[in-house]
Amino acid sequence: MRQTLSIVKIGGNIIEDSVALSLFLEHFASLEGYKILVHGGGKKASEVLNKLGIAPKMVNGRRITDQETLDVVIMVYAGLVNKEIVARLQALNCNALGMSGVDADTIQAQKRPVQEIDYGFAGDITSVNSEKMHQILQLGLTPVFCALTHDGKGQLLNTNADTIASEIAIGLSTDFHTVLYYCFELPGVLEDVNDPNSIIAKIDHTMYQKLVDKGSIAKGMLPKMHNAFASLKNGVQEVRIGNLGLFQKENKNYTTLVG
Repeated sequence: MRQTLSIVKIGGNIIEDSVALSLFLEHFASLEGYKILVHGGGKKASEVLNKLGIAPKMVNGRRITDQETLDVVIMVYAGLVNKEIVARLQALNCNALGMSGVDADTIQAQKRPVQEIDYGFAGDITSVNSEKMHQILQLGLTPVFCALTHDGKGQLLNTNADTIASEIAIGLSTDFHTVLYYCFELPGVLEDVNDPNSIIAKIDHTMYQKLVDKGSIAKGMLPKMHNAFASLKNGVQEVRIGNLGLFQKENKNYTTLVG
């Protein structure tokens, strides 16, 4: 029987809320078995960009990453946010290892081709080094990945954290029973975005399409759901979406996605 590996992607609103972040890290540190944490830091990056007099550039919720922006993203993601999370996990006796895709050549990507929009130094993942990640896990370490990858030619790339979590889960699904968690501020996928009690307990691909057509799933939830169903299609055993209640055994109020 394969051992369970939990891959958890933490949302930006939790990162920005010190109380919520503390509670999340306590839950994450107490997770049994192998685990990997993936985070972004877009809100903090935008805050630093504004302080430096650089206007953040967004199109349809996605960041335009020019060279100035990339420099700040690297500092914020791999430095400020990543090391704070790692330090706080160490205080909780979770032996965390701060990483990006460039470290140990774990995640390679290619610069997104220019079509209607030039996203700059945004990366689309091409490969995940699951063997190297497996070796790190076997050392008793808990990788904490920020949202950066590389192209194998010396170029760092800004990469969607939801996608990184999904691709890691897929890459390691042959070695482990992989469970992918998307943890953010909402209790799950909602039928009505204005009603936190309208949690949809289970969603398959057919229902997903209906919810998209209806407009119940839109904006930032769309890429999250797209990545989730891609992971289920490619070997991931289970995907759960919700808030901190995801990690409370007595709680059943979250959304489970099924292939």
